[in-house]
Amino acid sequence: MIVPTRSLRPLTIAIVVAVVSTGALVLAVGAGWLGPDVGRGANFCEAARDGWVKQPANTFSNAGFVIAGLVIAWHAGRAEVARTLRGLATPYACVVVLLGPASAAMHATQSAAGGQLDLLSMYLVASFAAAYALMRWFDRGQLFFWQLFSLFVAACELVGLYDGHVPVVTYAGNVAFATLLLVAVVTEVRLWRRPGRPHTDLRWGAGALCSILVAFAIWNATKTRWCDPHSLLQGHAAWHLLDALSAYLLFRLWASEGAADRQ
Repeated sequence: MIVPTRSLRPLTIAIVVAVVSTGALVLAVGAGWLGPDVGRGANFCEAARDGWVKQPANTFSNAGFVIAGLVIAWHAGRAEVARTLRGLATPYACVVVLLGPASAAMHATQSAAGGQLDLLSMYLVASFAAAYALMRWFDRGQLFFWQLFSLFVAACELVGLYDGHVPVVTYAGNVAFATLLLVAVVTEVRLWRRPGRPHTDLRWGAGALCSILVAFAIWNATKTRWCDPHSLLQGHAAWHLLDALSAYLLFRLWASEGAADRQ
């Protein structure tokens, strides 16, 4: 009997998530369910257009997250990847997919609810990265991961309640997002240095970190400089694409754990 080396289940699940979430976004935007335009996200250079989609470049560039999530799900179908990520590869693929419609909700409508969805998606992916790193640091299982993940998301939501302006990163929620990513980076490096445990290939991690740092530099610069509001070439769109690349490279870092030891 031939044993299949790849399962299509993770990809199927991610496709369903992509179709349902994108379809829900289209309906919400068309029906106005996300509320009125309050200028949320207007500080990211692109001028609001008439019609359904206020910021087309900043909206449609979020397709990068959906594509990245589907590619992750394709890799997640491999048995060795599923084992290495301890059953969490498919949930991560779905989180990355959801980043796309959630961020697009803000840029398509500039509504307050869209802005909250955008921040929530950032909380989800940063909480996942930090919780997964700490789960491995403490050598715990999925229950510990989901408890920590839920705690981190709730903490981000609480921090995000502060509605004052924060220098450089604008929103308090962005501070929570960056803090969790820092926790993930530090923990991944410490895991790599810890003797007696499988190593990851830090080249993937370096690529993920470089991508998001370049993305942040562009994100910050194009809010006030290098800004052509009526162009379809938007720096914030580049932020989305580079973040999607970073999310994919982070997955490859996790999937590489112990690969050299298995050879």
